[in-house]
Amino acid sequence: MTRLYERMHGLSFGPPDADLGQARVATRADGSLVGVRKPLAAHEQPIMRTYLAVQNIERAVKNAEDSGAIVAYPPTRQGDRGTFAIVIQGGVEHGLWQR
Repeated sequence: MTRLYERMHGLSFGPPDADLGQARVATRADGSLVGVRKPLAAHEQPIMRTYLAVQNIERAVKNAEDSGAIVAYPPTRQGDRGTFAIVIQGGVEHGLWQR
């Protein structure tokens, strides 16, 4: 997948990052990040998940939950990169990220 994105979008991915589940990360011209990793466990399926930047991840997760979303991963610190959470609404996974 990284090779495809490098060719299609001119990205350059770094080495696997242990803090991100061995994801390889590229930085786009606008400063946004693109990460690609293999499933970590046999039960995981390949998925494309967008992470939206939020100012207050606790509030964002609570708002999602109040709107009927299921919290798949509560706010979890991810090394020096920030805190992430994953909620599921209508069968779709939504990632949240606070730096």
